[in-house]
Parts: sequence; C-alpha cells; structure tokens
Amino acid sequence: MNAAVVHALGETPRFESFADPLAASDECLIEVTAAALKPVDRQMAAGTHYASPRKFPAICGLDGVGRRENGNRVYFAGPRPPYGSMAERCVVHESRCWPVPDNIDDVTVAAIVNPGMSAWLSLQWRARLIPGESVLILGATGTTGKLAVQLARTFGAGRIVAVGRDEETLRTLPSLGATASIKLDEHFSANLERESGGRGFNVILDYLWGAPTEAVVAALARPDFSSATSGRTRLLQIGESVGPTISLPAAALRSSALEIMGAGSGAKPTMDYIRTTYDDLLRAAAAGLLRVEREAVPLNEVGTVWSRPEQSRRRIVLVL
Repeated sequence: MNAAVVHALGETPRFESFADPLAASDECLIEVTAAALKPVDRQMAAGTHYASPRKFPAICGLDGVGRRENGNRVYFAGPRPPYGSMAERCVVHESRCWPVPDNIDDVTVAAIVNPGMSAWLSLQWRARLIPGESVLILGATGTTGKLAVQLARTFGAGRIVAVGRDEETLRTLPSLGATASIKLDEHFSANLERESGGRGFNVILDYLWGAPTEAVVAALARPDFSSATSGRTRLLQIGESVGPTISLPAAALRSSALEIMGAGSGAKPTMDYIRTTYDDLLRAAAAGLLRVEREAVPLNEVGTVWSRPEQSRRRIVLVL
C-alpha cells in the first residue's frame, strides 16, 4: 500500500510503499479515505512531542476517516504503530472506531474532530466553563483556536478575547464569536491590560506557551489584575507553538487565584464522556453551527504540504 512514511525523527514524510497491516481479533482494518495534517502530526515526526515514535520506519497520522471491511464509515483514532492514518490502510482497536453520520462528509469530519474535541473538552470538562465567565484564547488564529472561539460562544462565555499572530485571521474572529482580539506583538502586554477591562479572566486556553504565557502570568500576578477576577483563573496548557517552556515565578501562584493544568493524553475523561462529546460535536458541525476551513490534498502531495505556511488558516486533509 502507499503511505506517508518517516524513517527518522526530523524528516519530512515520503510518499512510498509500505507493508499492508493485518488486524488482530480485537482490531478493525480501515480503508482510509481522509486524514488531517495537524500540528501534533508534525511534532510527532519532528521528535518534539512526548509521544513521538522511537521505532522506524513509521507511518504518520493519529486519526482519520475510512471504511471498515463491512463498508461502514467510521472516524478512528490511535491506529496501532507503525500504521498511522496517512496511508491507504491501517488497523485500530474496535473501541477507537466510531460511526460517522450520513449528513457530513469525510473531509469535514477529518478536519474538525481532533481540534473540535480538544477545544470542547478543554472548555467543558477540564475548565468547567460557567456561562457568563470570561475566556482568553492564546493562539486563536489556528484551527483549534478558531473552534475554541466558536465553542466558547456556544457555551455562553461572557467575554471571549482572542490572541494571535495572524492579523488577517484576527479580523475574522468577531464573526465567530470573539468580543475582542489582540495581536501578538511588542504591544501585547499593554493591549492585554486594556482588553481585560480591569476584570481579569476566568479561563485561559493556551495553545502557545513560551513568552506570551509569561506575559499573561505576569499580569495575573499583579494585585490590581488578580483582585479584579471573580473566582478561579484556570489556565489550560494545551499547545506549545511559541515555545516548550516558561519561566514561572513562585510569587505568581501565591499572589493570585491562578491554577495551571494540562489538557492532553494525561488528563482524559471517561470513554462514555468522550463518545458523547464526539456525537454532539458532529451534530453541531453537520448543522452548520461550527465552521472549520479545510483543504483536501491528495496523499501523494504530503511532502509538498507538510510545512506549508498557510496551514494555520486552513486544515489540510490528505485524501485517498
């Protein structure tokens, strides 16, 4: 079969032949139709993600859409290594295959499930967002960030402040539900103070980490800022597109109501909760309540689009 294959960490995947997988008794053999190219896929191949592969060659891709041997269309996640989703076929445990409704296409499902589930679970399960609370989204111009803006609006957030580097995309976020936006530049700290309105933030979704997070933490540690925030300030560490580390002064935690928690594979709800969220997400997407920009690209062009700059605006979906 054909697949997007890496032979060592740091390589761009090659479109080449790979041995076909054989499914075990508790696994599904999937004929893949669509697999999104996500930041985490790039991090895994680069060796910068905590779950990067250690055995090679390996096929890229953590999730996708395809058909089981009985013809049923499914979304799947967590294919058994080395068989990633960016291939004609892969094998997945039975529990990781979920049906896809007839009223939504493969490309949309592949594009929206991973970022949509991430944003939904971060807001609802991890942060426990309460209607009326304020939300700050660091990295709102990426696919997941834009979905987080839409979901925060759907869940009744009172203020939604979007932060990002792409000025053109920032201008579109009010149409998705953002009440204000801040460009990530040399004026970020001053603009953050202005947009906080002297009220602070209840929930912070952080897809950036690095220097922007340090600026936010510094603001939260100030007495005037922290005293203005009603209740807890929950900062969720989700991504690290700016940097993998921050400098965290001890006083920032002692002088504020700041709580820092992770949102990733180490903090997961039950499978029943995840499945319910998946069903709700696809219903919302099929009804047009959630928008995701996507672009279908043939799998054999994976090497060309792997690092394409405009990927932050459109989720590339590799199709077969």
